[in-house]
Amino acid sequence: MPQPIEFWFDFSSPYGYLAAQKIDKLAENHRRSASWRPFLLGAVFKVTGQQPLMSLPLKGSYAKHDMERSAREYEVPLQIPAKFPFLSVAAARGFYFIDATDPGKARAYAKAVYHRIFGEGQPPETGEQAAELGSKVGIDPKTLLAGINDQAIKDKLRSETDRAIAAGVFGSPFFIVDGEPFWGHDRLDQIDRWLDTGGW
Repeated sequence: MPQPIEFWFDFSSPYGYLAAQKIDKLAENHRRSASWRPFLLGAVFKVTGQQPLMSLPLKGSYAKHDMERSAREYEVPLQIPAKFPFLSVAAARGFYFIDATDPGKARAYAKAVYHRIFGEGQPPETGEQAAELGSKVGIDPKTLLAGINDQAIKDKLRSETDRAIAAGVFGSPFFIVDGEPFWGHDRLDQIDRWLDTGGW
């Protein structure tokens, strides 16, 4: 049985949002699944010394232009929130709470979160805001809020972020295919060819 494609992302990443539109179909075309794994870029930045892309002179302006162009290519809405970057911790915890019992619903929740953030420009920064989105996938918001605040889920997000760093993940989105790392939504076509050919 082929291994799943690891899809590492931070909910604050516009490029992660774009990758989320295509990764499942790409995996399905190769008779695989995608393992969605949110992590915290802020913790990675402490290791790498990076800064949020949009905060960088020249590069930030280009990135915004590129994100908008890529969204048009993908035919999806893109609204960069007025507050950017923003806290993605609560949504990531919500994902892992749902994922513990229903990975399919967790994936649907992640898509709902991403749509709220970049489709509508409204990031769910608080636990209450992240929990409210549970109703989109049939999860009671009160139950989800309790999960978001559960210490075991907080520890799970921390351990997944540590696991990402240990695996060499330094940006979002980041993919690992049978041990081979790929960074960026613009590597999806290369991943497709890699899987078609068995690598090179």
